[in-house]
Amino acid sequence: MIFKSLQYEEPLFRPPGEGRSAIIQATTGCSWNNCAFCEMYTSKNFRVRSLEELKPEIKLLADHYRSFVKKVFIADGDAFVLSSDRLISLLYEINKQFGRLQRISCYAMPKQILNKTEDDLKKLKDLGLKLLYIGIETGDDDLLAMVNKGETFSSTLEGIQKAHNAGIDTSIMIINGLGGKLYSKQHALNSAEIINRINPKFLSTLTLSLPLGTGHFKNRFRGEYVQQTVVELFEELKTFIDNLNVNRVIYRSNHVSNNLPLEGVLSRDKKIILKQIEEAVKTTPKHLMPTSSSIL
Repeated sequence: MIFKSLQYEEPLFRPPGEGRSAIIQATTGCSWNNCAFCEMYTSKNFRVRSLEELKPEIKLLADHYRSFVKKVFIADGDAFVLSSDRLISLLYEINKQFGRLQRISCYAMPKQILNKTEDDLKKLKDLGLKLLYIGIETGDDDLLAMVNKGETFSSTLEGIQKAHNAGIDTSIMIINGLGGKLYSKQHALNSAEIINRINPKFLSTLTLSLPLGTGHFKNRFRGEYVQQTVVELFEELKTFIDNLNVNRVIYRSNHVSNNLPLEGVLSRDKKIILKQIEEAVKTTPKHLMPTSSSIL
């Protein structure tokens, strides 16, 4: 079996859209790893793996999957933190072993995009890096500070626009319920505002998960956090969707954390999505609280 020879450092995460992709673990963990809401990489230290370490794994994956896998995802949490030179060398090796691919993708943070030149970004795109998954979480500066995201509305907007200018598409993630009851409206409205200005190719909403309990999150949240009911989460999501004014954005709410699966193309299906949320508000018990689950 291939996985007896290929040993990933667990836990290993990838977006739902990369379920059929070959995964190359170019880094382990997350270089930032300070977000109040995230428990994904707290069990391991960040490390950059050398190209020499990766070459046999890339070849092994290509030998087994070349004929039917057309996408490669570069893990872990923010592999785009790698220097342009490292990424370029890695992409050369991936293309050498796999041949023609539909796309290569990875997680990224806006500030990492800003640290790369426009020429480097265009070269990365030409080498097949066509999609960046970016968890911006919110467009609200207050909340970004409270969850210690390390970004602002401005840095997020500037970084993503820079990627788009280089021809790299983005898949943007917003966390429903991130600020609790007290910050719900500003979270929804400011998140809609930044999405309207970004107009990404893909947009997804996740729901805040508290696998270690509300007390643990409150200790890390730099503000007052009051947990929302499921209905309040739906209402926040409705405000967010209702204020979106985007063109041909593919929207998904299919993450394990979500209470309501949704999908469509905005703004073509906006009214349908809003109607589904409204129906969920009507049929869900008013005092139902969300269940805690790990974000996987």
